[in-house]
Amino acid sequence: MAKVYNWQLGREMEYPYAGGDRERQFAAVFNINRCIACQTCTMACKSTWTHYPGQELMFWNNVETKPYGGYPRSWDAKLLEMQETLDPGGQNWAGTGQADVRSPYGRFDGKTIFETANGTSERVTGYLPDDDEWKAPNNGEDHGTKMGPDGAKLPVHQGWFFYLQRICNHCSYPACLAACPRNAIYKRKEDGIVLIDQERCRGYRKCVAACPYKKSMYRPTTRTSEKCIACYPRIEGQDPISDGVPMETRCMASCIGKIRMQGLVQVEADATWTHDPRNPIYYMVHVEKVALPLYPQFGTQPNIYYIPPRWAPREYLRQMFGPGVDAAIEKYANPSRELLALLQLFRATREVIFAFDVIPGPVAQTLNVGGRSRTIYDDTVVGYDAKGREVARVKVVEPVVTRPGSINSI
Repeated sequence: MAKVYNWQLGREMEYPYAGGDRERQFAAVFNINRCIACQTCTMACKSTWTHYPGQELMFWNNVETKPYGGYPRSWDAKLLEMQETLDPGGQNWAGTGQADVRSPYGRFDGKTIFETANGTSERVTGYLPDDDEWKAPNNGEDHGTKMGPDGAKLPVHQGWFFYLQRICNHCSYPACLAACPRNAIYKRKEDGIVLIDQERCRGYRKCVAACPYKKSMYRPTTRTSEKCIACYPRIEGQDPISDGVPMETRCMASCIGKIRMQGLVQVEADATWTHDPRNPIYYMVHVEKVALPLYPQFGTQPNIYYIPPRWAPREYLRQMFGPGVDAAIEKYANPSRELLALLQLFRATREVIFAFDVIPGPVAQTLNVGGRSRTIYDDTVVGYDAKGREVARVKVVEPVVTRPGSINSI
């Protein structure tokens, strides 16, 4: 095992391969608070990529209801239990070691899925789901916990559920890549997208077992594994309507709830992100720290981030998104002037936004929130594409247009 630096864990960790240089990294932020589980993203992806024979139960994008839903069934609960068994008492963030200053989440001293596999015949701790576990992509949808006597009210609802939007995380240290005996899986240098070479793959399903998020899937008609390809022709600017600049993926561009923002971030040789506070993804992850990775303790350094839901129990959210949950929810509930403006850019354009500016505006409203006075400014946020051209301009206060009383009538 090589030693690589994982900035989400705040320490070095063991990984089968030395880290490689990346020019940029595909990344995104999903705002759970806005999702209505319409599954438009799911069907946009499926109608584009997985509507052929052998792909009937293959969903590269899915939206599942937590805490009871999951695709495949109980994918996270099973691996969390395995990790607890292999690393008893160690799967927490209360480590005694010194956290690197580059880590926004502190230090995780427990063992990752690569480290718990030491001494076994596998490179990664994982499991292969049964066929039955893939048969219900909507398992548990809209099933909430039991409603308590106090009803539903913030900060934590007595009865609760939330929607978790999932695609391949295009991890910095992919477990699928680490486990593949054929070296059929690779991570692109230009954008960090993880792909499976269909010519080299022999369908051993080591990647299916190893991926902690279960986003590598076996296709029986071809006897190969397939996964989300991050709509890489759009990322490369090859779409005829893109004018040569990166465009958002199908799942991002189709989101009617405006919960998703996709980006490309510059990365250093050790897989840390280059300081770039004008990049909207970098700003939310590293400056405001309002967006968190999914199960960072697995050690893959995933590149899809989530703004946690305000109403779910914090303990449940901490084991899912790490120790930054309380601060992230506070940031979202009481956003800074810049963050409030940036949140308006979600789904404001089909082009990938590489930089943003906030133009100050007048006071729009003064509120009293929980005994705290807050001033809302009608600022304007501007987004720029890869060529530095303006592609979006949105105001914080949405303008109201009143139609005339009489339309097309006498």
